[in-house]
Amino acid sequence: MVHQAHIELHTDGHRDINDLTARVEAIVAESGVTTGVCHVFNVGSTGVVGCIEFEPGLQQDLPDLLDRLIPPSRQYGHELAWHDGNGHSHLQATWLGPSLTVPVCRARLLLGTWQQIFHLECDVKPRRRTIVVTVMGE
Repeated sequence: MVHQAHIELHTDGHRDINDLTARVEAIVAESGVTTGVCHVFNVGSTGVVGCIEFEPGLQQDLPDLLDRLIPPSRQYGHELAWHDGNGHSHLQATWLGPSLTVPVCRARLLLGTWQQIFHLECDVKPRRRTIVVTVMGE
């Protein structure tokens, strides 16, 4: 069995982080899958989907770390080609990736107590995001 649904998300731009866990759990529940996997994918090249303890400290620490490792700058090749201010956004999103796969067990996401599914906006401006959730199994 395969079930697919979309989550529409409006972000505030660079560093905006959102907890998607409850919305993904609802899609898993409506899927009817009891054993399988749930794949969560950000459509677009400057957004991230991952797993983290969704608490205020880490909500600040993760974007801070990314800005230290891949700082906003006009020196990237992307900036030289497009002059749109988001070369670092593409690199940050590529570093962490656009998707996450979580096991489904007994019709629930198999997440630890301190694991939540998040979306991080790396682009420099507010965006409307589509997150595709695909649940597969039996």
